[in-house]
Amino acid sequence: MSAQTQDSVTTVYQVTGMTCGHCEGAVTTEVSALPGVSSVKAVAATGQVTVISAAPLDEEAVRAAVDEAGYELTGRA
Repeated sequence: MSAQTQDSVTTVYQVTGMTCGHCEGAVTTEVSALPGVSSVKAVAATGQVTVISAAPLDEEAVRAAVDEAGYELTGRA
């Protein structure tokens, strides 16, 4: 799912392996480091990671950041 407003893009990704607040923090930290990202909200209970960015992100870059945190991006939610 992607929604675009005039100054930002919101994309929701599905991530497997998150089980706790630490997991959410690890994913948030890695994805937040991507250029253009202004907000990340990871929810372990649903496995969803909502990312707000200045422009659409390269999904492979997001996948690499999630992988670096130790989890797997399965696609857009």
